[in-house]
Amino acid sequence: MTDPSAEPDAAGPVTRKTPPRHSGHRERLRERAARGGLDALPDYELLELLLFRSIPYKDTKPLAKDLLARFGSLEGIGAASHEAIDDLVARSLNIVRGKQSRATALDLQLIYDVARRVAREPASKRAVISSWSALVAYVRVALQHEPREQFRVLYLDKKNQLILDEIQNRGTVDHAPVYPREVIRRALELSSPNIIIVHNHPSGDPTPSPADVDMTRQVIAAGRSLNVTVHDHLVVGRDGVASFKQLGLM
Repeated sequence: MTDPSAEPDAAGPVTRKTPPRHSGHRERLRERAARGGLDALPDYELLELLLFRSIPYKDTKPLAKDLLARFGSLEGIGAASHEAIDDLVARSLNIVRGKQSRATALDLQLIYDVARRVAREPASKRAVISSWSALVAYVRVALQHEPREQFRVLYLDKKNQLILDEIQNRGTVDHAPVYPREVIRRALELSSPNIIIVHNHPSGDPTPSPADVDMTRQVIAAGRSLNVTVHDHLVVGRDGVASFKQLGLM
């Protein structure tokens, strides 16, 4: 009986298909991860393991390294646009952009969003003001690698627990429009007496600008007459998180 895994070569005789060169590498990597734990793997190998599920028939190591080189880190990959990841996947694998590249981009962004929501849970389950480390971890995951400025407001209840994290505006690489009255109007709609303002600096430097200081004072003034308190304004950059309250700017 003919072996169904065999096929005729150019000369006619039946030969067996050769397994892909990377199949043994995949098993070795899985075994190493199982023995030593995922923490022992460098970022590119952790990314390889993830890509095994999206790309079952190609060597994923070059793609993992290309993704890290292009976007700088695992967080950077997760924060990148779907189109940018889709394009890089297609070029790295030498395929036409389509179902496989789109599915791979979605899988990568899915992992990032899961991580972002996990980081948000401690901040949303405890009083935000008293869990500073959880708050900082959350805003960094949410905004650290955003390529454009994004202005968000954390609306809190009377116990300073998170009601809603809402994106108010998205802007350019160095500006996102802010409307103080709209921020306070939304707080009244949500019955939120306390808010924290958050925005990012795509440049990486979280140092507040004079315009940031002026805008914050406008929001504070708009809220004061309506009993809405601005607890802090956080500026997020790749180099860290700056707090207006800690800097004495409010």
